[in-house]
Amino acid sequence: MQESYVDRILKAKVYDVAVETPLDIAARLSKRLNNHILFKREDLQPVFSFKIRGAYNKIAQLSAISAQRGVVCASAGNHAQGVALAARTRAIPALIVMPQTTPDIKVQAVADLGGEIVLHGDDYDQAFEHALELGRHRGLVFVHPFDDPDVIAGQGTIAMEILRQRHGDAIDAIFVPIGGGGLIAGIAAYAKSLYPRIKIIGVEPEDAAGMHESLRAGKRVTLDRVGMFADGVAVRRVGEETFRVAQQYVDEVILVTTDQICAAIADIFQDTRSIAEPAGALAVAGIKKYVARENCSQRTFVALNCGANMNFDRLRYVAERADIGAQREALFAVEMPETTGSFLRFCELLGQHSVTEFNYRYADARSAQVFVSLALTRGRVQRDELCANIRAAGFAVNDMTDNEMAKLHVRYMVGGRAGELRNERLYRFEFPERPGALLKFLRAIGSNWNVSLFHYRNHGSDHGRVLAGIQVPPETRSDFLLHLHELHYPYTEETDNPAYKIFLAGASHD
Repeated sequence: MQESYVDRILKAKVYDVAVETPLDIAARLSKRLNNHILFKREDLQPVFSFKIRGAYNKIAQLSAISAQRGVVCASAGNHAQGVALAARTRAIPALIVMPQTTPDIKVQAVADLGGEIVLHGDDYDQAFEHALELGRHRGLVFVHPFDDPDVIAGQGTIAMEILRQRHGDAIDAIFVPIGGGGLIAGIAAYAKSLYPRIKIIGVEPEDAAGMHESLRAGKRVTLDRVGMFADGVAVRRVGEETFRVAQQYVDEVILVTTDQICAAIADIFQDTRSIAEPAGALAVAGIKKYVARENCSQRTFVALNCGANMNFDRLRYVAERADIGAQREALFAVEMPETTGSFLRFCELLGQHSVTEFNYRYADARSAQVFVSLALTRGRVQRDELCANIRAAGFAVNDMTDNEMAKLHVRYMVGGRAGELRNERLYRFEFPERPGALLKFLRAIGSNWNVSLFHYRNHGSDHGRVLAGIQVPPETRSDFLLHLHELHYPYTEETDNPAYKIFLAGASHD
């Protein structure tokens, strides 16, 4: 199959619509990491994503009879635009099924390319099933986003360009984002056939690690849920063919956090003045983690900057999280005694450190709660030193820098603890950004349980994040959990989260 893919890639038809993108040196990032970092600029494609390569190669290979009937696909973004443009180029009909939660900017982009759009379901899986059904009913050719040899070969032309632009002997590793696996399968099959010494390293978000878990298990696994921040790689199950190729050629898969992705978006901007989408910045985040782990220098690493379809309203969230991801900000929860001068003493303790956020709230006659964020210049070492100094000065302190609930919710709602509040349980939900989502939640809770806390904040993504406190007596907990299960909204219980206990829990919490 190795020769088969090399042959497919060499014969792939992509350049009627795709362009050969540059392989640019990332001067600032290279200097900071003391390695040679190259960006493969797939964000410069006509649809701002590599997806056009695979989509067009698939559609270009269709017979005249098959093409005349038209094509269908399911996608929430980049693949949809690729299929629409490829179909328009060949002058054939294209039916694009998108989740109802798809942002208007992506729906409009597909419409502008002439695709017929059907909005169906809350997520990709529901849209996928509906697309298959419509395809069978209308006799359309289904263009899979990743698990198709022609699509894989189209994406593999990226490796062909990289090795033409930079001799393979000069490349130590290529870092590739992974969703369903089509991109890394095509790149790995071609690069490894010519230069087996080049490492092919995949990068996935920690909350969408389908390939990582599948390779570890030795078989494809289906994730119960995936995080939606890096929506371009939010795939619950990788492809059958892509997994087979990855097993053969991929050296490892690195997992990165949301904060690390945000920091990588900032890194790319510093070098290119372009804004990568979260999935498009995965490779840079992976390189940074790899360099820190290996403590290597003067090596040459290629990062696939694979997409730039970023909604403008997500930039606020990215900017907030980038400093944490780059270890340039620390978040601390501090309990301060309500004694004369303690507030001043705490502020003096911070000295010349730059304070980026400060929330203070009287708790009771004995103490107050402070939520403070500080700018860092020396990363984790400085963060640990600050925490130790605060503790040594007699203040109770909790490091909240890695606490997801604190970063998403608590920092925006520090307002003192509740009074006498019994049986409160705390949950984090992901709501689809669509009309009626909140009503569906409240109806599921019904009148049997009281909502005692609620915080929602839009982060400019397909899913909003909600923090909810609900009073659930022990004798009704089984019924309540059944209601949550029937709701089908991803959730995690946060009742034991220290941020909750410090800032939000009731005085007599059970």
